[in-house]
Amino acid sequence: MSDWRTRLSMRLAARAGAESAALPGARRQWRWALGWLAVGVLLYLVCGYHAGFLRLNAAAALAPDWLWQWLTLFGDERVAFALALLFSWRRPRLFWALVLAALLAILYARGLKPLVDAARPPAVFGADVFNLIGPGHTRHSFPSGHSVTAGVFFGVLAVHARAWGWVWLGCALLVGASRVALGVHWPVDVAFGLAGGGLAALLGSWLAARWPGGATRPLPHLLLVGVAALLAVSLLLDNGGYAAATWPLRLIAVAALFSAVVGYLPVWRGGEVNHEGAKDAK
Repeated sequence: MSDWRTRLSMRLAARAGAESAALPGARRQWRWALGWLAVGVLLYLVCGYHAGFLRLNAAAALAPDWLWQWLTLFGDERVAFALALLFSWRRPRLFWALVLAALLAILYARGLKPLVDAARPPAVFGADVFNLIGPGHTRHSFPSGHSVTAGVFFGVLAVHARAWGWVWLGCALLVGASRVALGVHWPVDVAFGLAGGGLAALLGSWLAARWPGGATRPLPHLLLVGVAALLAVSLLLDNGGYAAATWPLRLIAVAALFSAVVGYLPVWRGGEVNHEGAKDAK
């Protein structure tokens, strides 16, 4: 094994070994996901698929448009992977859990969207009936992909947290609410998105705790980091159709890429990482 791979392997093993495999927020996450599943089912059965949209959308219009555009960017898959770079070096187990949960969530969201192919609000209502911010997407409404992503990212953080769990879950809810505020999803979409993302976060964290190989093996780890870095770069070039989110996206991209460079470059250069890794291993 080359020197840099040896150093990286030692460092990842030391970092992963310092992380707890326990999931203190698992029970809370389970209740959260099932709760949103129940909300989605009840809304649909009692009030119909479009339940609550017009009222919530009108209420959200009282807040500035830029706020909802900023909040919704945290449901962008690229942003989630970029933010994961902030954890990849110091918390490889957490990074691995985020990746596994994301893969499960992609299967859930990308599988149901074309299968159900539900119409979005812009395809149902005229422009004078509700408040639309940004692109007026018309298809593949169920479930809300941004809500799924938020449920995954903040859900994994919540599963691994003790005191901050409900704060992270509250962040996921705000991202989901932004999809109704922007006029591109029904509340039912958001409820099922949060539920599916929350369950994916729980299952992904459980799998990562039992099969931690992806957190400590250099080549798979670097491959995943490389994918996350490429997605971070894409944030510099595409704002997803939300002009007000352009600079926040760029700041996230720069912060994520800087974090990755600071963490991984010393390994390649062969600085003091080997010494630190040995110290951590003790």
